[in-house]
Amino acid sequence: MLAFFKTIREAIANWWSEFTLQTKLLAAATLVVSLIMSGLTFWAVNTIQQDARLNDTRFGRDLGLLLAGNIAPLIANQNLTEVAQFSQRFYSSTSSVRYMLYADETGKIFFGIPFWEPEVETSLTIERRIQLPDDYATDADKPMVRQHQSPDGVVTDVFVPLIADNKYLGVLAIGINPNQTAVISTNFTRDVTIAVFITIWVMVILAGVVNALTITKPIKELLAGVKQIAAGNFQQRIDLPLGGELGELILSFNDMAERLESYEEQNIEELTAEKAKLETLVSTIADGAVLIDNNMQVILVNPTARRIFGWGNSHVEGSSLLSHLPSAVQMEITRPLYEMAAGECESAEFRIPISEPTKRTIRILLTTVLNQQRENIKGIAITVQDITREVELNEAKSQFISNVSHELRTPLFNIKSFIETLHEYGEDLGVNQRREFLETVNHETDRLTRLVNDVLDLTKLESGRNYHFNGVDLAQAIDQTLRTYQLNARDKGIELIQEVAPNLPLVVGNYDLLLQVLANLVGNCLKFSLAGGKVAIRTYQLDSKPNHNQPGQVRVEVSDTGIGIPLEDQKAIFDRFFRVENRVHTLEGTGLGLSIVRNIIEEKHHSKVHLVSEVGVGTTFWFDLTVFNEDAIQVFVEGANVV
Repeated sequence: MLAFFKTIREAIANWWSEFTLQTKLLAAATLVVSLIMSGLTFWAVNTIQQDARLNDTRFGRDLGLLLAGNIAPLIANQNLTEVAQFSQRFYSSTSSVRYMLYADETGKIFFGIPFWEPEVETSLTIERRIQLPDDYATDADKPMVRQHQSPDGVVTDVFVPLIADNKYLGVLAIGINPNQTAVISTNFTRDVTIAVFITIWVMVILAGVVNALTITKPIKELLAGVKQIAAGNFQQRIDLPLGGELGELILSFNDMAERLESYEEQNIEELTAEKAKLETLVSTIADGAVLIDNNMQVILVNPTARRIFGWGNSHVEGSSLLSHLPSAVQMEITRPLYEMAAGECESAEFRIPISEPTKRTIRILLTTVLNQQRENIKGIAITVQDITREVELNEAKSQFISNVSHELRTPLFNIKSFIETLHEYGEDLGVNQRREFLETVNHETDRLTRLVNDVLDLTKLESGRNYHFNGVDLAQAIDQTLRTYQLNARDKGIELIQEVAPNLPLVVGNYDLLLQVLANLVGNCLKFSLAGGKVAIRTYQLDSKPNHNQPGQVRVEVSDTGIGIPLEDQKAIFDRFFRVENRVHTLEGTGLGLSIVRNIIEEKHHSKVHLVSEVGVGTTFWFDLTVFNEDAIQVFVEGANVV
């Protein structure tokens, strides 16, 4: 039961909470008015009832005194018959008297209307006695009046002492019926009060319904429509068949919504076009670009930034930038970002090496984005530049300059030393000593010349100059190379071997560059081979893969039976100025020959140089060249301007 009442109370509370303040005030005012009206009505009814009871009291007292004055002498003379007749006539002549009772001084009823004692004793064989009030005084000469409630209404009881010749003979009890006119008036007033109370609430409810249907509902519809417009829903319309001022207001609202919708469509088209232009521009720039708001939330990011930071297809827009950055970058720029968002600085620049997702060096530029008035910070633009190649080139440049300086210093120092010796002590030296000094100077000059030529060749290759490519006869290039080194090989006791496959097709390439490659490789093989060794050049066509429309390949191999290259040096053998003799200091060289070979084969002929070597056994270099045809030559032509 308690749960039921609790549920009812909660339902009423929820129902009451849904009403607006205006409705609650209206209900409270109606309740107060109805209570006041009801109170006034009940006050009026109560006043009427009190007046009626007062009138009944007066009437009963006067009637009792009148009857007592007429009856007392008869009772004193024991003329009870006359008393009965008089009382009967009086009782029949009025409807105001409910009963009349006569009792002696002991309270025993000896006559009563509408009953009297002989009849009662005969029918009921009981003795009837009147119960006088406790405060009734037998010696009083004034009647006592009281009232009691009966099913028919309030009955006024009047007790009048019967006194004759100053002797108390008994008491006369008369019951006075309520005034029917007053009762009817009271009931009518009560009914009117109830009707007024109900009428007030019915009128209020009807007024509320009419108000809801005619005024409140359109206003609520307008309020909901305004909220929808404020939220950006310009398709909102109100369709209510109303006239008058409310109808004009609804028509004006719909017209405003149509215009706003039209403006929105135009603005959306313009904004979409501008956004597409901006996104296209940002996506095509070479540098990475990230735009964030003051809360470090990513607004825009271009593909370059995704590639640099390894975001791929991750959806970073709308999330915190700091949670997606590599740890090294996050540590560097977190504090400056918050300082810029707070307006403490406008820009910042960082150079940060990172190891994830790949090892590289990046430059990050931070710039605040201001509003049109340049007063408030709307966000931060982050530009990310991959400067790994730049750093590597700077390091290579520094290393190159350092290596060239080192390589130039040795022959120049030797040349200067021997020239100064000849200049100062030439007359004291013998002919053989002077010849030996001049041969050393000549040898160092040749070494200096080779170094300068190799540097110039490498610089020319890396300068971006384009070369003319055509069909090259490898047999002719190999034959020319071997003839060049024939005498050198004979002097060192090394056998040169040429193995060229018959019917070898032409390959795509530049004859001079390939000749330089073969010369460098054969020269290295002769340099690192001992007397009695062999240097061989082999070339043959590779078998084409079935079901593949790829051009054929021709492989070129240059091998020797020299000292070999240690495994730890094989990865660096193509680097500039790297020389195996740097470890043993037994042979001379510039350390640029294999760098030139790699540049010519990889950068110019789009192939790759491979090697296999074993210390004390020998070394073999090989690379593949594309068979010459119109399709193959087109690949080289499209990649460079022909000079």
